[in-house]
Amino acid sequence: MAPIRLCAAASLAVLVSACAGRTTVVPAESAFPSSLPAPLPERAPAAGEPQASPRAAAAEAEAVEPAWAPPIVHTLAVLTVARGAEAVLWPEPFADLRAERWGHHYGEALTKPPLFDAAQPAFRWDHDPWPINVVGHGLLGSEMYLRARICRFGAPAAFAFAVAGTHLWEYGYEGNGVRPSALDLVYTPLAGALLGELRYVTWRAAGGIGSAPARLIVRALMDPFGELERGAGVFGC
Repeated sequence: MAPIRLCAAASLAVLVSACAGRTTVVPAESAFPSSLPAPLPERAPAAGEPQASPRAAAAEAEAVEPAWAPPIVHTLAVLTVARGAEAVLWPEPFADLRAERWGHHYGEALTKPPLFDAAQPAFRWDHDPWPINVVGHGLLGSEMYLRARICRFGAPAAFAFAVAGTHLWEYGYEGNGVRPSALDLVYTPLAGALLGELRYVTWRAAGGIGSAPARLIVRALMDPFGELERGAGVFGC
């Protein structure tokens, strides 16, 4: 009778384990004869060990990776609007759409060094007023830098992004009207990185403000165009 009871107990244990969805069975001493080896139990996760989740891992990887589309589209939009404003404010030479004029200016941009007239006063070495060079280009550089930083670029990568955007502006957008400016090529990304990092740090610190209206005001002051884009659901960063 003892073997029959052992077999019945083993069968009952297997059925219970199957209904419970487990792959292991009961310990050997309760269901198996002593002459048969008991199956090894599955390894349980150690205390504090994170559970592997493909969806969570993918979301975490996506949160760390920089987003390229928002800063690129944002920068192209800003440069396009700025170029249109130039054509309205200074029709000569920026509103001249003749192909031969564009060809002439682009030829100068690609065959001559960037303009730097040392005889001019400080920050007017490219013959532009100093407020445009100091304030305007500083804000333009910081806008490109900040957009990249908020979209998870590191500081060096955001600076490289501002450098690339500055060259696109000088040689692409403005190159059909004036020669690229040596001052702007250097000053725009440098001032942009300094001002942009200050804006970024303040924007992030605003996340700790308990009042939602105050938090929104501070972040809108630091990144007005970005807040409009995120509020409208255009971009997530």
